[in-house]
Amino acid sequence: MEKRAKQAVIGTLLVLILILLIGGITLARYLSPGREGISLADYYHVPAGEVMIILDDKIYEKNALLSGDQIYVDFDTVVQRFNKRFYWDGAEQVLIYTTPTQVIKAALQETSMEINGERVDTGYPAVIERNGEIWLLLDFIGQYSDIRYRAYSAQETGEGVPQRVLITSVFGDYLYADVTKETQLRTDGDRKSPILRQVATGEKLMLLDGGGSQKNGYLTVMTQDGVRGYVLNKCVGEGYYERLASDFETPVYTSVADDEEVMLVWHVVTNSTANANLSGLIAQTKGVTVVAPTWFSIASNDGAISSLADSNYVSTAHSLGLKVWGLIDNFSENIDSYAILSSTTARERLVKELISVALSCGLDGINIDFESLPVEAGPHFIQFLRELSVSCRKYQLVLSVDNYVPAGYNRYYDFAEQGVLADYVVIMAYDEHYSGSQEAGSVSSISYVENAIKDTKEMVPTQKIIMALPFYTRLWKETVVDGVTILGVERTPGMKDAADILKENNVEAEWDEETCQYYAEYDKEEAHYRIWLEEAHSLSEKVARIRQAELAGIGAWRLGLETEDVWDVFSGSGTE
Repeated sequence: MEKRAKQAVIGTLLVLILILLIGGITLARYLSPGREGISLADYYHVPAGEVMIILDDKIYEKNALLSGDQIYVDFDTVVQRFNKRFYWDGAEQVLIYTTPTQVIKAALQETSMEINGERVDTGYPAVIERNGEIWLLLDFIGQYSDIRYRAYSAQETGEGVPQRVLITSVFGDYLYADVTKETQLRTDGDRKSPILRQVATGEKLMLLDGGGSQKNGYLTVMTQDGVRGYVLNKCVGEGYYERLASDFETPVYTSVADDEEVMLVWHVVTNSTANANLSGLIAQTKGVTVVAPTWFSIASNDGAISSLADSNYVSTAHSLGLKVWGLIDNFSENIDSYAILSSTTARERLVKELISVALSCGLDGINIDFESLPVEAGPHFIQFLRELSVSCRKYQLVLSVDNYVPAGYNRYYDFAEQGVLADYVVIMAYDEHYSGSQEAGSVSSISYVENAIKDTKEMVPTQKIIMALPFYTRLWKETVVDGVTILGVERTPGMKDAADILKENNVEAEWDEETCQYYAEYDKEEAHYRIWLEEAHSLSEKVARIRQAELAGIGAWRLGLETEDVWDVFSGSGTE
């Protein structure tokens, strides 16, 4: 009996020891870090023929493509994240990049490109198509964009087929820390998660997620070769900031701008005979430095232009101390502005013909007045300005672009990019109320001009802004039919005609502090009339605001609608 009891105790002890041993082993296994490794190829699962993009410190949503040993990035990513100046013409299958001095064209799949009309061999296509998408050669992108990049294979040595490319596009201060004790880079903040690779003492890691957010004692980090993962916090030293600076040389868009204040007036020329009127119209002016005759129009959808240019006109203007900027408009009802601007061939013809006639008649500049463009034409309009600006710089022609005041509806005119490309951005600070307005009002109130100045300066360098003012107004007519008030514009008179209207109707205008204009209203033949006048006093208020803002100059629409006293305001000798 005693023997059996002793055997039972020994058996129980052996069982307990076995349980403890198994439990200890299990606990040890639980507490000890996982030793399982995982290759980068298995971890990232990058499909064959693709390259993962690590953009700044994050895995980008879309992979790059691998063609041969070259990396290509999709067009949308390029223009949205790296450089908006790359332009793709899908109809003509050509990629265009424009610098201040070059127009670079690369046809789809071709291993050469055209730079200012000259063919250059490249060895690799700058642009390819895959699955209906356009892809650009990363090396080509990198020549013209403020980015750094380096490709890595799945091997830590960096040898072999590229599997990921680390692209830096945001420069500044980044938080780093040095490894103080050799450890492992894991796939997750968990000691059991697979090991990506060993991290040696002294290795520099970038701390991610707001300075390396912690998870179970692990920090989120990225290695210098772009591998994201987790390391033990206790194996990393104190964080420190290090500035990552760009070595990209930003292109310089030189300007042909004048040093003196610009006083621009437009001269409406509708036929060749009208060119002879310049001397008479200029005779009563003071302070005018530039005249812009309305000589050119887009004549056809292939980019041809019509012209009333006259070299004698230019000679006369020069003899009067004036520079001449020929205006081109898109006002013909027979043309499709989108079709022209979105066609590389049409744009090239438009630029070529404009430059040719400008040089032949001795113009000093070109004034672009493309109005009412459809929203979808916006990027193509800017591309046209890029291409035209290259030729204007080459031949020292001033490039100016007319715009209505900045607003939500015309944001696609891209004032900021105009401010880079053009010598002058002209803001037409009028038509605050136009013939289609729902209420009668001023053509150009003081607040309208003030806001135009403020909003434009937020996007365009001050020294490039010309603020244009009106020499006309609108006579509003209100009639009541069956109890409904009908609003219309009776006339759009110039300054002298507006004064005559008041005189003919025995009406005296009163100064309106809100608009800084004289205002009048009267009844006639069962209609009510309203008018906000433009004259020397109202213009002096606007001119004062423009000069206080130290803009490049003032414009006026148009020569011949003014009264003689306004020139004292513009020349600085009148009341301000």
